[in-house]
Amino acid sequence: MSKPRLLATRPLFEPVRNLLDDHFSMEYWTNPERIPRAELLSRVAGKDGLICLLTEKVDEELLSGAPNLKLAATVSVGFDNIDVAACTRHGVVATNTPGVLDETTADFAWVLIFAVARRLLEGVEMIQSQTWKGWDLDQLCGADVWGKTLGVVGFGRIGRAVARRARGFGMKILYSDALRVAEEVEREASAQYVEFDRLLSESDFVTLHVPLLPSTRHLMSTPQFARMKRSAFLINTSRGPVVDEAALVAALDSGKIAGAALDVFENEPNVHPGLLGRKNAVLTPHIASASLETRTKMAMIAAQNAIALFDGRRPPNALNPDVLEKSRG
Repeated sequence: MSKPRLLATRPLFEPVRNLLDDHFSMEYWTNPERIPRAELLSRVAGKDGLICLLTEKVDEELLSGAPNLKLAATVSVGFDNIDVAACTRHGVVATNTPGVLDETTADFAWVLIFAVARRLLEGVEMIQSQTWKGWDLDQLCGADVWGKTLGVVGFGRIGRAVARRARGFGMKILYSDALRVAEEVEREASAQYVEFDRLLSESDFVTLHVPLLPSTRHLMSTPQFARMKRSAFLINTSRGPVVDEAALVAALDSGKIAGAALDVFENEPNVHPGLLGRKNAVLTPHIASASLETRTKMAMIAAQNAIALFDGRRPPNALNPDVLEKSRG
């Protein structure tokens, strides 16, 4: 019996390849650049499964051109690259990789908090350019983190992990979410639930941890920046379109807020030109989960989802399990 044929849009690390190669007839896109859309459509046409990244759109066009496709597995927690409803219509199971990157992403949120508050990149540049003239009293004075107020927008797994770390810095922790969590969860995180507007007005650091939904697109825009303290900083490790970048540039230009640290952007890989070259903006290339351990685990989860489906089992992270029920019916 022939093995199912799968396309992976990246090499996925050696341990993951070894596992996949045991179960499937694999094809990997190994070029350094991202797979072009036309190439993706051509290569997936006869495949039974696709393992992709956030950068590849699984939409009506792709699904219509791949009649044998049974799986679309994204190596990411977010799945805004996948039209789940279209997958369901075409009988394709969509999966993601939740739970494995929470602590790594929370760590990186704190990297950004400290980098923007303490003007870290300005100091690095001063040393690298050999323009440092020695210690001075008011040189690169930033903002303290200890004892300040942290506002966590989105109190899921990553938001809670960020809040747990804040306790070590003696911070007051506020959170806002569509749903209030249980009291025991609040006690564990030492976090207080408040309305979004209050969080914005009271927080020294506002860190975003929401999924990209119609309701969260441009969650942070001109009215929200106007409510923040002029001394406050915005941190985003969630999804780029959650922040209206043009409004953010205007807020930074006018001094409405003190600074921002972003790992994700509205139109990746493009960045609003008004953010580039700013001393009060720390910008990193979507690397919050980029530890070797975590990224390998993410790819391994995608592989395990694929193996489960083609073994006749429910993938652990199926986004549309109704497809499985219909096929059994």
